[in-house]
Amino acid sequence: MQTRQQYGLVLGGCRGIGFAIAQRLADQGVILALPWHDWPDDSAAMIKYFQEKSGQHICLQADLRDPEAVEKLTDTMAKHFGRLDILINNIERGGMPVIHGSYHRPVNKEQWQLEMATTLHAKWLVFDHCLPLLRNSARACVINISSIAGIVGRSGPVSVLFNDGYAAANRGINSLTRTWARVCAPKIRVNELILGIIDSRHGRGTRGWQELSDRQRKAILDHTLLQRTGSPEEVVQAVDFILQATFLTGASLLLDGGYTLGGEVIMDMPPGVI
Repeated sequence: MQTRQQYGLVLGGCRGIGFAIAQRLADQGVILALPWHDWPDDSAAMIKYFQEKSGQHICLQADLRDPEAVEKLTDTMAKHFGRLDILINNIERGGMPVIHGSYHRPVNKEQWQLEMATTLHAKWLVFDHCLPLLRNSARACVINISSIAGIVGRSGPVSVLFNDGYAAANRGINSLTRTWARVCAPKIRVNELILGIIDSRHGRGTRGWQELSDRQRKAILDHTLLQRTGSPEEVVQAVDFILQATFLTGASLLLDGGYTLGGEVIMDMPPGVI
């Protein structure tokens, strides 16, 4: 049983997966820092929820692509927390091809840079600035949230949901995870949680999913061994596991319902000829 007060930082805590993770951690007594930048209505709802839950949670605006903003965030945590026990590195921005179309369109002039700056560089920036606080913890845990886009790229049924820059950025998260696990051992564990199609991320609750044709949605589900999308609650369960699995570091846990194994048929065993 955890008896020591824990302090956590959850990125992307105003919506979907991030909000569900933050709720679970707060319910477990973790005092949280919750930065927000855009999505004003969702951010306001997050601030209201967590401030009513406990006056100890910190909600502050920060563009995590900006080193000065990240430094201000970590200075605030240093002042109020003194250390960091949990980092949920959950920041990304990916333009779905079904919504955005090609990078060549004028509206997408900055899209590639945005996907790289949020999905990959901001994760590095936050981790780098948080490392001294993580080292102040007796036993800290970092979870990098990524996507199967880093495995499958813009291919197969999900090619209408994953852009090239987003896929490349997610591939880089695996490398960062393994490097950080080596740098931080033995006091800090670093793991990657690779998500498939989740209801609030690329799945049923998103505009992109709604824009797909019935045939396109069916192709994605048919390619998924469990024949469905995942839920934020199932992501929370995986986060709980990683936080509790104290011998786990440098690992990449795949939570995709079997999507990356789909599309391959196992043939019947031949009778043999001898």
